[in-house]
Amino acid sequence: MTEVQPEAVLTARNISIEYEVDPPVKAVRDVSLTLHRGEILGLAGESGCGKPTLAYGLTRLLKAPALMTEGEIVFHDRAGTDIDVVALAADGLRAFRWDKVSMVFQGAMNSLNPVISVKSQIFDIFDTHRPGMSKAAKKERAEELLTLVGVDPKRLTSFPHELSGGMRQRMMIAMALALDPQVMIMDEPTTALDVVVQRGIIREIMRLREKLGFAVIFITHDLPMLIEISDRIAVMLQGQIVELGTAEEIYRTPQHDYTKRLLSSFPSLRGERGDFVRTGSRPSQEQVR
Repeated sequence: MTEVQPEAVLTARNISIEYEVDPPVKAVRDVSLTLHRGEILGLAGESGCGKPTLAYGLTRLLKAPALMTEGEIVFHDRAGTDIDVVALAADGLRAFRWDKVSMVFQGAMNSLNPVISVKSQIFDIFDTHRPGMSKAAKKERAEELLTLVGVDPKRLTSFPHELSGGMRQRMMIAMALALDPQVMIMDEPTTALDVVVQRGIIREIMRLREKLGFAVIFITHDLPMLIEISDRIAVMLQGQIVELGTAEEIYRTPQHDYTKRLLSSFPSLRGERGDFVRTGSRPSQEQVR
């Protein structure tokens, strides 16, 4: 019997990105990947391997001196049309971002404007992308978003410095969900949070993904976390994807030496350092929840 392939929502082919400095730095080299509708694709690798640069390239958010020198990015809209992301002009990009693909940036406190209330920052999204939306509808949607991510809607009037780190990150997730995107890219969404808050954020992401059906590209250097939550994992090294497989395959039968070294760098709670790959079983998503 022929296996039915999952429907693709985003396809990237032969992406190369350079930083035009002296000498030029090839940050991403000939990367190809497909994101399937509703899946969590983990992107793992050490700091400096090109993970955020690739994410910024996929969303056309690169700023000088970064430049995509080669590649094709196609978004497969649920309406049945394909969008050539590389060919989009300024107006097309403005409509594409947040509406089709949104991003949760690393460091919520740096992403939120410290002198503007949460409500104003959420309303700003609607003012830009839904200019005909009434004030009452914007308020209703903003309250719905906060409730969705487990934050009291009364916090709409708060400023970022009045919120905890975990609450600020939930606000960023709420803003990324504002226009019901089909893809959400998360760049180290739990960085600088304590482990208890991290676990709460991860559970929230899993719950929202199941409820709303969006696909996720989850960027982190924490490979064991990705093994718990991802459907598939891409391992990056020096700007290239050196291994791509299901979380189960990466956990049980890693093929690349770098993947094996990444796994062995996390000590087992039950054995000697380096036994991570050889002992135990892959944690289920139920355990994460």
